[in-house]
Amino acid sequence: MKTRLRVLRAELEWTQADLAERLGVSRQTINAIETGKYDPSLPLAFKVARLFGKKVEEVFLYNEDETQRDVSPHEEQSG
Repeated sequence: MKTRLRVLRAELEWTQADLAERLGVSRQTINAIETGKYDPSLPLAFKVARLFGKKVEEVFLYNEDETQRDVSPHEEQSG
């Protein structure tokens, strides 16, 4: 999942540690989110968005190609 977290944090001149403290998580968690190694839980994603006064979709950019798509029953081939 892509994120604008680093840009939003930089606009406020916050370090990863500053943001982590405001969110109640570790600096390592912020780093992992920013580098795409960790997708935050839904509650954390909403907390991040609220902190920056943004919608979740403005902070976290979902790319459908990055996840394995489930095949719905009408798309399955019989055989």
